[in-house]
Amino acid sequence: MNLLYANDNRGKYPPSWYAATATPQPAYDTLKGAHRADVCVIGAGYTGLSAALHLAQAGRDVILLDAQRVGFGASGRNGGQLGSGQRMEQDDLEKLVGEPEAAKLWELAEDAKNLVKSLIVDHRIDCHLKPGVAWTASTAGDVRHLHKYADHLAQKYGYDQIETLDHVTLQSVCPSPDYRGGILDMGAAHLHPLNFALGLARAAAAAGVRIYERSAVHHIEEGTTSTIRTDAGNVVADHVILACNGYLGGLNHRVAARVMPINNFIAATEPLGDRINDVLPRDVAVADSRFVVNYFRLSNDGRLLFGGGESYGYRFPADIGAKVRKPMSVIFPHLKDVKIDYAWGGTLGITMKRLPYLTRPAKNMLSASGYSGHGVGTATHAGQLMARAIVGDADGFDTLAALPSTPFPGGPAMRSPLLVLAMSWYGLRDKLGL
Repeated sequence: MNLLYANDNRGKYPPSWYAATATPQPAYDTLKGAHRADVCVIGAGYTGLSAALHLAQAGRDVILLDAQRVGFGASGRNGGQLGSGQRMEQDDLEKLVGEPEAAKLWELAEDAKNLVKSLIVDHRIDCHLKPGVAWTASTAGDVRHLHKYADHLAQKYGYDQIETLDHVTLQSVCPSPDYRGGILDMGAAHLHPLNFALGLARAAAAAGVRIYERSAVHHIEEGTTSTIRTDAGNVVADHVILACNGYLGGLNHRVAARVMPINNFIAATEPLGDRINDVLPRDVAVADSRFVVNYFRLSNDGRLLFGGGESYGYRFPADIGAKVRKPMSVIFPHLKDVKIDYAWGGTLGITMKRLPYLTRPAKNMLSASGYSGHGVGTATHAGQLMARAIVGDADGFDTLAALPSTPFPGGPAMRSPLLVLAMSWYGLRDKLGL
């Protein structure tokens, strides 16, 4: 089954609060006929948009193709959290790759946050960027872990943007009866993800990028130059960038073996009015310490945007709102009567180690994907790093490409059933507080 069309109507954004409130933007043309470019970028999410923009700014002739719409996939559906660091915590990275490489990865992650913030300012992207992401914990052990981690970042990396929260101080941030403490990172941020993607598209088009929507790539002929084929046209290019993440399909089997698509779901409540103070008295985003993470924040019109629940088959559940309400009711039992106005799903890419997968699948091809829920900053930065690599500065790309990458066991036929078993076990651990 093709994930590009398994759960969505062709050429239409999902029925999300993001799509309902996005800055209006006319559709781009569909690719027709034969074209030539220096670089062809496949996928118009954060990765592809950033790569195309930075390549055009460096003087390259770029064509950007998307099977659906700009920001159609995870880039336009996610929780909107711009987090610090990599998806794997720094102390674990130090054990995995050593302290010198872990320090490089921290600096790259800081670059990613700064890049997103600067792009928003430089291109005047109206996406409601606001500071603050809290990590919350439901057990005393997880609270101790988060506080220890904040101390580690301060002492080893000089990162002083985190405030530790005990149970009392957490109540002024997020008065959930489920949480016992946490940390608040004011160097992190949150935003309207689809408006950020659309703003990047406008910036890329203004820089000269030729953007084509509803132009699904079904085949790539590799060679000294590559030919990228769609149903109605083709592009001959010196370089190809794969920026498809969870929607890669069969375009490259090496990447597909290491990046698995999974589904995640978000609901937007009705405007909360005075009830906001019972949910998020401070306008920050929250993610908890569960393995199957719950994440949430307020919209600019006073709704709770709550993400929770994952699935590993192709199809979204019939009632997404009901699926999200279940974890939301654990975190906010006092909202059991609140109306859900929007509910939507999306497909993202994860890796075995929850680290991004950057690689050169062919001599003139680069790929970045597998952001594992940490893509707002990492994906945008990965696009810039691929652009720099093509222009001649591959240091940042090579640092991320050197990260260990492990194929999912069993290949495409077995990886989803095995992951269901693993996630069921971790979900049980979350429920038992282990």
